[in-house]
Amino acid sequence: MNATSPLTLPNALTLLRILAIPFFAIAVWYGHYWQAFVLFAAAGFTDLLDGFIARTFNQSSDLGAVLDPAADKLLMTTAFVLMAWRTQGMTAPIPVWVAILAISRDGLISFYAFASVDRLSDSKFHPSLLGKLSTAMQLIAVTLGLLFNALGYRPWMHIFLPQMYWVVAGLALFSGIHYFLRATRSAVA
Repeated sequence: MNATSPLTLPNALTLLRILAIPFFAIAVWYGHYWQAFVLFAAAGFTDLLDGFIARTFNQSSDLGAVLDPAADKLLMTTAFVLMAWRTQGMTAPIPVWVAILAISRDGLISFYAFASVDRLSDSKFHPSLLGKLSTAMQLIAVTLGLLFNALGYRPWMHIFLPQMYWVVAGLALFSGIHYFLRATRSAVA
Protein backbone atom coordinates (compact mmCIF):
# COMPACT_ATOMS: atom_id res chain seq x y z
CA MET A 1 0.00 0.00 0.00
CA ASN A 2 1.24 3.46 -0.71
CA ALA A 3 0.90 6.59 1.37
CA THR A 4 -1.69 8.12 -0.98
CA SER A 5 -4.14 5.24 -0.71
CA PRO A 6 -6.79 5.67 1.99
CA LEU A 7 -6.87 1.88 2.49
CA THR A 8 -3.88 1.62 4.79
CA LEU A 9 -3.52 -0.60 7.86
CA PRO A 10 -3.32 2.46 10.16
CA ASN A 11 -6.62 3.77 8.73
CA ALA A 12 -8.23 0.34 9.18
CA LEU A 13 -7.12 0.34 12.84
CA THR A 14 -8.51 3.84 13.28
CA LEU A 15 -11.84 2.76 11.75
CA LEU A 16 -11.94 -0.19 14.17
CA ARG A 17 -11.42 2.28 17.02
CA ILE A 18 -14.33 4.38 15.76
CA LEU A 19 -16.53 1.28 15.40
CA ALA A 20 -15.70 0.28 18.99
CA ILE A 21 -17.03 3.55 20.43
CA PRO A 22 -20.74 2.52 20.50
CA PHE A 23 -19.82 -0.76 22.21
CA PHE A 24 -17.71 1.15 24.73
CA ALA A 25 -20.62 3.53 25.35
CA ILE A 26 -23.06 0.65 25.84
CA ALA A 27 -20.69 -1.03 28.30
CA VAL A 28 -20.35 2.16 30.37
CA TRP A 29 -24.08 2.92 30.23
CA TYR A 30 -25.03 -0.51 31.52
CA GLY A 31 -22.29 -0.63 34.14
CA HIS A 32 -20.13 -3.28 32.49
CA TYR A 33 -16.94 -1.56 33.58
CA TRP A 34 -14.56 -4.45 32.91
CA GLN A 35 -15.74 -4.60 29.31
CA ALA A 36 -15.54 -0.80 29.03
CA PHE A 37 -12.02 -0.85 30.49
CA VAL A 38 -10.90 -3.56 28.03
CA LEU A 39 -12.43 -1.71 25.05
CA PHE A 40 -10.84 1.57 26.12
CA ALA A 41 -7.45 -0.07 26.64
CA ALA A 42 -7.71 -1.83 23.25
CA ALA A 43 -8.59 1.48 21.61
CA GLY A 44 -5.54 3.07 23.21
CA PHE A 45 -3.36 0.22 21.96
CA THR A 46 -4.68 0.54 18.40
CA ASP A 47 -4.02 4.29 18.57
CA LEU A 48 -0.37 3.64 19.43
CA LEU A 49 -0.15 0.86 16.87
CA ASP A 50 -1.62 2.82 13.97
CA GLY A 51 0.75 5.72 14.63
CA PHE A 52 3.75 3.38 14.81
CA ILE A 53 2.79 1.61 11.58
CA ALA A 54 2.09 4.88 9.74
CA ARG A 55 5.50 6.31 10.68
CA THR A 56 7.56 3.12 10.36
CA PHE A 57 6.13 1.88 7.07
CA ASN A 58 5.39 5.27 5.50
CA GLN A 59 1.63 4.68 5.47
CA SER A 60 0.55 8.16 6.49
CA SER A 61 -2.39 9.55 4.54
CA ASP A 62 -4.55 12.65 4.42
CA LEU A 63 -7.51 10.55 5.54
CA GLY A 64 -5.54 9.24 8.51
CA ALA A 65 -4.51 12.76 9.47
CA VAL A 66 -8.21 13.59 9.88
CA LEU A 67 -9.57 10.22 11.10
CA ASP A 68 -7.04 9.56 13.86
CA PRO A 69 -7.59 12.73 15.91
CA ALA A 70 -11.35 12.54 15.22
CA ALA A 71 -11.42 8.98 16.60
CA ASP A 72 -9.50 10.10 19.69
CA LYS A 73 -11.82 13.04 20.30
CA LEU A 74 -14.95 10.91 19.82
CA LEU A 75 -13.73 8.26 22.24
CA MET A 76 -12.59 10.74 24.90
CA THR A 77 -15.75 12.83 24.63
CA THR A 78 -17.89 9.70 24.92
CA ALA A 79 -15.93 8.59 27.98
CA PHE A 80 -16.14 11.99 29.68
CA VAL A 81 -19.85 12.43 28.99
CA LEU A 82 -20.86 8.97 30.14
CA MET A 83 -18.57 8.83 33.17
CA ALA A 84 -19.85 12.21 34.34
CA TRP A 85 -23.52 11.69 33.47
CA ARG A 86 -24.25 8.00 34.03
CA THR A 87 -22.91 7.89 37.59
CA GLN A 88 -25.45 5.55 39.18
CA GLY A 89 -23.54 2.53 40.47
CA MET A 90 -20.14 4.10 39.77
CA THR A 91 -17.55 4.14 42.50
CA ALA A 92 -15.30 6.51 40.52
CA PRO A 93 -17.36 8.90 38.38
CA ILE A 94 -15.74 11.88 36.70
CA PRO A 95 -17.02 15.17 38.16
CA VAL A 96 -19.24 17.03 35.71
CA TRP A 97 -17.17 20.22 35.93
CA VAL A 98 -14.01 18.29 34.94
CA ALA A 99 -15.78 16.73 31.96
CA ILE A 100 -17.11 20.13 30.87
CA LEU A 101 -13.63 21.70 31.01
CA ALA A 102 -11.99 18.84 29.09
CA ILE A 103 -14.67 18.65 26.41
CA SER A 104 -14.93 22.43 26.03
CA ARG A 105 -11.16 22.76 25.58
CA ASP A 106 -11.09 20.13 22.83
CA GLY A 107 -14.23 21.49 21.18
CA LEU A 108 -12.98 25.08 21.11
CA ILE A 109 -9.55 24.07 19.80
CA SER A 110 -11.15 21.94 17.09
CA PHE A 111 -13.52 24.75 16.13
CA TYR A 112 -10.70 27.30 15.99
CA ALA A 113 -8.53 24.96 13.90
CA PHE A 114 -11.40 24.31 11.48
CA ALA A 115 -12.30 28.00 11.20
CA SER A 116 -8.66 29.03 10.69
CA VAL A 117 -7.56 26.31 8.31
CA ASP A 118 -7.26 28.68 5.36
CA ARG A 119 -5.19 31.26 7.31
CA LEU A 120 -2.75 29.06 9.23
CA SER A 121 -0.36 26.39 8.04
CA ASP A 122 -0.53 22.80 9.22
CA SER A 123 2.59 23.28 11.30
CA LYS A 124 0.78 25.76 13.55
CA PHE A 125 -1.63 23.08 14.81
CA HIS A 126 0.88 20.69 16.33
CA PRO A 127 0.12 20.16 20.01
CA SER A 128 2.43 21.73 22.55
CA LEU A 129 4.09 19.81 25.36
CA LEU A 130 1.42 21.20 27.71
CA GLY A 131 -1.32 20.00 25.32
CA LYS A 132 0.22 16.53 25.13
CA LEU A 133 0.51 16.42 28.92
CA SER A 134 -3.16 17.43 29.22
CA THR A 135 -4.24 14.71 26.80
CA ALA A 136 -2.07 12.11 28.55
CA MET A 137 -3.55 13.04 31.93
CA GLN A 138 -7.07 12.79 30.52
CA LEU A 139 -6.29 9.31 29.18
CA ILE A 140 -4.86 8.26 32.53
CA ALA A 141 -7.88 9.65 34.40
CA VAL A 142 -10.40 7.87 32.18
CA THR A 143 -8.43 4.62 32.23
CA LEU A 144 -8.07 4.66 36.01
CA GLY A 145 -11.69 5.72 36.43
CA LEU A 146 -12.83 2.73 34.37
CA LEU A 147 -10.48 0.40 36.25
CA PHE A 148 -11.59 1.70 39.65
CA ASN A 149 -15.24 1.31 38.66
CA ALA A 150 -14.51 -2.26 37.60
CA LEU A 151 -12.70 -3.03 40.87
CA GLY A 152 -15.41 -1.52 43.06
CA TYR A 153 -15.04 0.73 46.07
CA ARG A 154 -11.61 1.08 47.68
CA PRO A 155 -11.13 3.55 50.59
CA TRP A 156 -7.96 5.08 49.12
CA MET A 157 -9.78 6.10 45.92
CA HIS A 158 -11.36 9.11 47.63
CA ILE A 159 -7.92 10.41 48.53
CA PHE A 160 -6.38 9.86 45.10
CA LEU A 161 -9.19 10.61 42.62
CA PRO A 162 -10.05 14.22 43.58
CA GLN A 163 -6.41 15.30 43.18
CA MET A 164 -6.20 13.53 39.82
CA TYR A 165 -9.33 15.30 38.59
CA TRP A 166 -7.98 18.69 39.73
CA VAL A 167 -4.82 18.01 37.71
CA VAL A 168 -6.92 17.06 34.65
CA ALA A 169 -8.99 20.23 34.98
CA GLY A 170 -5.97 22.47 35.54
CA LEU A 171 -4.09 21.05 32.58
CA ALA A 172 -7.17 21.35 30.34
CA LEU A 173 -7.59 24.99 31.32
CA PHE A 174 -3.93 26.00 31.06
CA SER A 175 -3.22 24.06 27.87
CA GLY A 176 -6.35 25.59 26.28
CA ILE A 177 -5.20 29.09 27.19
CA HIS A 178 -1.67 28.29 26.00
CA TYR A 179 -3.00 26.96 22.69
CA PHE A 180 -5.02 30.12 22.02
CA LEU A 181 -2.13 32.41 22.94
CA ARG A 182 0.17 30.44 20.61
CA ALA A 183 -2.43 30.37 17.79
CA THR A 184 -3.12 34.08 18.18
CA ARG A 185 0.61 34.90 17.98
CA SER A 186 0.93 32.68 14.88
CA ALA A 187 -2.06 34.31 13.18
CA VAL A 188 -0.64 37.78 13.77
CA ALA A 189 2.90 36.87 12.65
